[in-house]
Amino acid sequence: MKLIKILAICLVATGLNAVAQKKTEILLWDENPLEQTEAKSERVKAQDYKKDPAITVYTPKNPTGKTVLMCPGGGYSHQASAHEGHDMADWYNSQGITYAVLKYRLPYGDNTIPLADAEQAMRLLRKYSKELGVDPTKVGIAGASAGGHLASTLATHYSSAETRPDFQILFYPVISMDAAKTHMGSRKNLIGENPEEELVKKYSNEFQVTPDTPKTFIMFSSDDSAVPPANSIDYYNALTGNKVKASLHAYPSGGHGWGFRDKFPYKRQWTGELEKWLNVEIK
Repeated sequence: MKLIKILAICLVATGLNAVAQKKTEILLWDENPLEQTEAKSERVKAQDYKKDPAITVYTPKNPTGKTVLMCPGGGYSHQASAHEGHDMADWYNSQGITYAVLKYRLPYGDNTIPLADAEQAMRLLRKYSKELGVDPTKVGIAGASAGGHLASTLATHYSSAETRPDFQILFYPVISMDAAKTHMGSRKNLIGENPEEELVKKYSNEFQVTPDTPKTFIMFSSDDSAVPPANSIDYYNALTGNKVKASLHAYPSGGHGWGFRDKFPYKRQWTGELEKWLNVEIK
């Protein structure tokens, strides 16, 4: 019995060692972003989405250089930072992928704020690539639900090569602001109750795709009643129509908001398919 216990402890230790990670908390707009203090750490952890945007970077023991910046969802009213954020760190790190979770400011009447934070996060990941185990040519954006809208907004509205993602990963994303198919809470919180048509079109990212939009992995459940599947499907069609490499994965059930939760019946499928895509498409 004692031998079995010792063996089990060794196996657990070996498993932890395989994904051993360094955690770095970075305030986006700080003068010395890599400086680590207890006060800064507390500001990163605070659930105040009006100020102190930040990224928490999980660097694996043996980084490949591939990096994913994750935007949790929450309808632009809050952020589901656990199952759509930090809970995925070990899974990415186990593949040698550096993983960062973005704590972005919510709009509160200014629709430019979330995108500004996403762009700054991309700048910092590339600026401090050596310190963070990042290959600046393999930095992707990911997002779930409204976080998927932010991720696809960065992928279609980036302002420079410095802020352009190299790829995007979208979990059941809000893509459109069209009232016929959007998530109305996300639309209201981002662009207001009665937005001008020009603003609706600007943030309907299916209309903003170009041949320079980064390659994309999209997944959703067909029975999603919160964010209609048309968001993912129309975006996929826009991508392929512009000759952008894209992968679309529709699961028959599961609803909305599953993230990294084990209760999603197709978790083994999406993790396997995404792992394969990251290995084949992101070289």
